[in-house]
Amino acid sequence: MDDDLTELLALAERAAQIAADIVMPLFHGDFSVDLKSDGTPVTNADRGAEEAMRAFIERECPGHGILGEEFAELEGSGRYRWILDPIDGTKSFVHRVPLFGTLIAIERDGEPVVGLIACHAVGETVKAARGLGASLNGRPVRVSTTAKLDEASVMLTSVQGLSKYQPETGSYERLMQSAKLLRTWGDCYGYLLVASGRADAMLDPVMNHWDVAALYPVITEAGGRITTWQGDPGPGTSAVASNGVLHRELLETLGS
Repeated sequence: MDDDLTELLALAERAAQIAADIVMPLFHGDFSVDLKSDGTPVTNADRGAEEAMRAFIERECPGHGILGEEFAELEGSGRYRWILDPIDGTKSFVHRVPLFGTLIAIERDGEPVVGLIACHAVGETVKAARGLGASLNGRPVRVSTTAKLDEASVMLTSVQGLSKYQPETGSYERLMQSAKLLRTWGDCYGYLLVASGRADAMLDPVMNHWDVAALYPVITEAGGRITTWQGDPGPGTSAVASNGVLHRELLETLGS
């Protein structure tokens, strides 16, 4: 057992709780919304949660690097770097849809080895570390065993996103024809569902590093597979996560 990863996973859980303590009162109360230069929303909950997590990490793990969505990167002096998305699914948060979550990854020598998805509003957290398996609220979880796409439940972040970033491939139309069930507005909750065997695949055609890094330990330790849309190992700027059995058929359907 890797004692360092066990300790880091526990610290990631504590960081997620720190985020929840800031995010949830605002979700149920009042919050302010601004627009970033790219037109996407950011709230005082996003900023406050990331600031609090950064302060915790700097105190508990001096020398660790930190890359977060809302603030400039803190360069580290060692092997470890934390990747933070205080609210993955800010649009859901703003509309008071409870499918947002906090994403935390820890990289060792540039590779994600700890991952956590904390969906505070639905009370579910899935966590994983390399070689330690994945668990949901403390109970071990595994991906589904669905073997055919026409029997599969597939999650998307949005139809518009798929149409915008993959317009020439006809990916959405083929998925509509091939998958048993196609659902949208998943945010990070869709990946939690894949890791816990309640959905068979989750797709996102465009991602930043803080969106995707935490997903790699979670999906792989739950027995699944995650790649870019092109089938590369990643992490990259897109994601296809599945139970592993469906992965080749899914990539072929996407035209990858």
